[in-house]
Amino acid sequence: MRSWPGASRTRGAIERAEQMALEQGIRYRTIFLILMGTILAIAATNVLAGTVGLVRETRSRPMTAVEQARYIQEDIAARWHNWPADLVFPVELQYIGLGRVQQYARRVGLAPEVACAAGVDAPVGSVLTEYGCRTLLRATYVDQTSSFAFTVGIAVLASEEKRIAAAGQLAVDDRVGVRPVAFPGTATQLFGAAQRQRNSWVGVGPYIIFSTAGYTDGRTRESIPPEEILHSELWPTAQAVAGRIARALGDEPSAVPQCTQGNVC
Repeated sequence: MRSWPGASRTRGAIERAEQMALEQGIRYRTIFLILMGTILAIAATNVLAGTVGLVRETRSRPMTAVEQARYIQEDIAARWHNWPADLVFPVELQYIGLGRVQQYARRVGLAPEVACAAGVDAPVGSVLTEYGCRTLLRATYVDQTSSFAFTVGIAVLASEEKRIAAAGQLAVDDRVGVRPVAFPGTATQLFGAAQRQRNSWVGVGPYIIFSTAGYTDGRTRESIPPEEILHSELWPTAQAVAGRIARALGDEPSAVPQCTQGNVC
């Protein structure tokens, strides 16, 4: 067969071009593999670091003093809602009567939960509303002889700071405070706003605990001559009843976790 001039040269050029293309493809593949390997290595390092961080974050560790204080604060703030009614307002509360005799005040009834301004006198209600009072809980007690009636009201503020601010604006006036709650058919049925002899309050945590006291026989504050001293047992008993409720709400929990997950770190 006749060999055409230049054919061998053309074949050589084609082979060289194919060789160059193959080498270029190998170089590109190598660069691609190196690039992908680098990306995967970085990703793996990030995943590992994230996993280590997550383990460190979620594993149980000793709680700091700040965390324990926050736990106590949150526990106290939730008691009005988390505790059963009989724990917030116990059925019986101990007090010391005349002659240092131990006696018990008895809970007559629990009032429905109301808006703060609805269960207190207007001057008090305006202050509570201004500082975002959430709700008002009330219960009425009588002393052991059923001679005195006491209504205790718990105003729930959003925080201890809000409670302190609100309390600072309350007028020092024992004529205003929580409005009494009377229960028909009981010794308290004559206990109304006019029968209140005295009002007071005490603050603890996010709560303002109001108390008011009067006689169960219906006598009004105005009916008692100014020179007459209030019954020596009336107001001390009211303070004892409200004070016990306040202390229970504000006491630190009996067990504060030592670690972020219980007591095992």
